Amino acid sequence: MARSQLHPREALFDSGDKAPELPVCDHYAGIEARMRKSLELQGELGPVFDVTLDCEDGAPVGGEVEHAHLVAELVMSALNVHGRVGARLPAIDHVRFDDVLAILLERAGTRLAYLMVPKPRDIVELRRACDAIDACSRQHRIVRDIPVHALVESPGALRDVVAFAAHPRIESLSFGLMDFVSAHRGAIPHGAMSAIGQFEHPLIVRAKLEIAAACHAHGKTPSHCVVTEFSNVGALQHAASRAAGSFGYTRMWSIHPQQIRPIVEAFAPSAAEVDLAVEILTDAQAADWAPIRHRDVLHDRASYRYFWHVLERAHRTGKALPAEVELRFFGPAAA
Repeated sequence: MARSQLHPREALFDSGDKAPELPVCDHYAGIEARMRKSLELQGELGPVFDVTLDCEDGAPVGGEVEHAHLVAELVMSALNVHGRVGARLPAIDHVRFDDVLAILLERAGTRLAYLMVPKPRDIVELRRACDAIDACSRQHRIVRDIPVHALVESPGALRDVVAFAAHPRIESLSFGLMDFVSAHRGAIPHGAMSAIGQFEHPLIVRAKLEIAAACHAHGKTPSHCVVTEFSNVGALQHAASRAAGSFGYTRMWSIHPQQIRPIVEAFAPSAAEVDLAVEILTDAQAADWAPIRHRDVLHDRASYRYFWHVLERAHRTGKALPAEVELRFFGPAAA
């Protein structure tokens, strides 16, 4: 193969540099009608967002086992068109953790995109949860490692966030804003849970930045917390833009179907960014990935890597790319 035909992934990255390419939006649903509606919407829009079916807060108290059976049924159903459906487990110390885990893996382990572990208070609890998932997988003869996501929701978890991100079974870390605020026993005002306040309070800002930095240091995906003012589109757009543009997050939670499209749009590159990335990467590939001059600006492998991430993000968010670029960089031969 001529060097000029090397794909950007081959030319620009070492084997250990590749981070997971997750959809930019993670949509949570727990009530049956909303879970079904979310899966239908995913079928319509495509895999630009994940659906996480909730076996923690979404399960009725005392009805966790029955709810787990429902979630497993939905994961295995024809509604799961794109294979991008995960599940949130109960907390590791919940009396039904083992039961719910066993049901999900026995009935849906072959199709679960990931499992979310909520409320690990430290790295010891996270390791316990990952070990339990792996042991249960072996018991049910699941040959693949199901990706594990985890929530950072307490001061103890934040203290261990680098160890969380370094754990080999972790694919993504999310910030649990409301539990994190509550864990400070009134020391953080409730306004810090709002769409505006969460970007202003120093302890919240610190937590978000530490999670994002730990994830990027270990090639994991940082996922931003919810905006509870789900009918306030302006507040959501502001939060999503800040998360993506200023805080280093590449993914964000949605808790209402109306939040999905604004989040995807906020995390997508602009048309001008996409056009610039196409021009630079096309010229770079033609130059065998040597330095080039583009619009009187020098570009080399460092900036090529940046612009490749722009194109990847455009592809993940459903942005239209020139047909030739789509085929060359994201077609079957590029897989």
